[in-house]
Amino acid sequence: MSSLKKRKYDVIVIGSGISGGWAAKEFCEKGLKTLVLERGRDVKHVTDYPTAMKDPWDFPHGGQVPLAIKEQNPVISKHYLYTESSIHWAVPDAVHPFVEEKPFTWVRGYHVGGRSLMWARQTQRWSEFDFEGPARDGFSVDWPIRYADLAPWYSHVERFAGISGNKDGVPQLPDGEFLPAFEMNCVEQHLQKSIAAKYTDRQLIQGRCAHITDPQPVHQEQGRAQCQNRNLCVRGCPLGGYFSSNASTLPWAAKTGNMTLRPDSIVHSIIYDEKKGQAKGVRVVDAHTNEMIEYYAKVIFVNAGALNSNLILLNSTSSRFPNGIGNDSGTLGKYIIWHNYRGRISAKSDQFLDMRTKGKNPNHCYIPRFRNVHKQETDFLRGYAVGVGAGRGFKADTTAIGEELKNNLLNPPLGEWNISGWMMGEVIPRENNHVRLHESLKDPNGMPQLVISTEWSENEDKMSADFIEQLSEMFTEAGFKDVYAHDSHANPGNDIHEMGGVRMGNDPKNSMLNKWNQLHACKNVFVTDGACMTSGSTQNPSLTYMAITARAANYAVEEMKKRNL
Repeated sequence: MSSLKKRKYDVIVIGSGISGGWAAKEFCEKGLKTLVLERGRDVKHVTDYPTAMKDPWDFPHGGQVPLAIKEQNPVISKHYLYTESSIHWAVPDAVHPFVEEKPFTWVRGYHVGGRSLMWARQTQRWSEFDFEGPARDGFSVDWPIRYADLAPWYSHVERFAGISGNKDGVPQLPDGEFLPAFEMNCVEQHLQKSIAAKYTDRQLIQGRCAHITDPQPVHQEQGRAQCQNRNLCVRGCPLGGYFSSNASTLPWAAKTGNMTLRPDSIVHSIIYDEKKGQAKGVRVVDAHTNEMIEYYAKVIFVNAGALNSNLILLNSTSSRFPNGIGNDSGTLGKYIIWHNYRGRISAKSDQFLDMRTKGKNPNHCYIPRFRNVHKQETDFLRGYAVGVGAGRGFKADTTAIGEELKNNLLNPPLGEWNISGWMMGEVIPRENNHVRLHESLKDPNGMPQLVISTEWSENEDKMSADFIEQLSEMFTEAGFKDVYAHDSHANPGNDIHEMGGVRMGNDPKNSMLNKWNQLHACKNVFVTDGACMTSGSTQNPSLTYMAITARAANYAVEEMKKRNL
């Protein structure tokens, strides 16, 4: 009886990343005893960022991961995060194997804070165009919410997290609650003026990112300081200059005394009570002992990361739900989406050779979506946004030998300006892009391995080609030289923006979640991470996860007060 009592909570939150941290904060603030389960190791803010203060010469391999280690990790080593300074966040392929029925780069963060310690910190609101898109174009089910439903919650999370940016007045990219923006450099400003002079349907703006540029009282109360522009964010920021669960929401939840954080806890499945017709708890596999432990709560929030949330729900079977909890529609695990980052462009500028940047900028510029916004105008559906960044470095002559070579390396002249751009296109939800459980293969902890079966479509091919054409034109018009644009043909998933599989919708026959992110068929289970997304937009998704989570958590609190949950 004593053991059972210790394992009962008001709320269980599965996952401690961006959305899980927000769920914990909202519930603990409201006085609810909340258990946060994290499958990975504990990571404490400041003390557990091992490379945060290292200098370049402190890395024995100059920042590169040795070839032997890369060969042991063919999936994760494909990603740009796989460096000597950030490898401690990477999940080795052997730790949690999965089946690539078709090529997919699955980048995971198995530690407290999850991928909130690994993200690129770009935070754009979705617009009405994004939420109306499926209904207008017919490529997915209709979203059960609109921008107006989420707007106050965007403001709620922006003020707490700290988002820098400008009020740009772009209809397809709503303005938010901003701290001062980072400054564009001279080449970026030149491109901005060139685009404004030649196009009426597109513009270059400063990106919006989760960095504190002017600490407000709410940030100081969190113990966070102003971003120092070190641009070493992926190592973990001991200053809390950028938003992460570790620096912000989890400590905020912990200080209420209502949060219990349990790392090394792999959620096996959700326990369904057949008599009551609702979930009553979760089964957890201890990562070290493989012991199975059960925890109980009135409400369960699933925030394990999109594909792992799908895995947990698929593995949560019962007489009522033989194909996964809440899966009356048969859509669980289907309509997986991600973002199309295949289009790339680079160029040089021989202008502004009397100027260079001072310090480092952890942000970049941004061209909001300009294709198919108000009407269908291309031979592909939806569109893409573009990230843009320029910089100038040194260019040493390494052809000499001896003392001359040393002098060249020690006193290199400034090189030309370089500028690059990358697309972020919307991938159309399709039923054949799916995940499922393997019939026999297990991971080292006895869980079924996840089979990932996704591929590009003709729509993404056409979109990538349009990016190459349009950005080449914009860069050429700006007077840049050596313009080189190409399609990288990178694997799906390389963007770390996997979404879907537990999508929201109005109709229980073709969706899993209602407008409050509750399972249609099991009202006390909520899914508010990337798995809930009905479509993918062209914006980075993390800010929307935060807003959706805060909204759903506060709704759940009110429903619990009414004894509806």
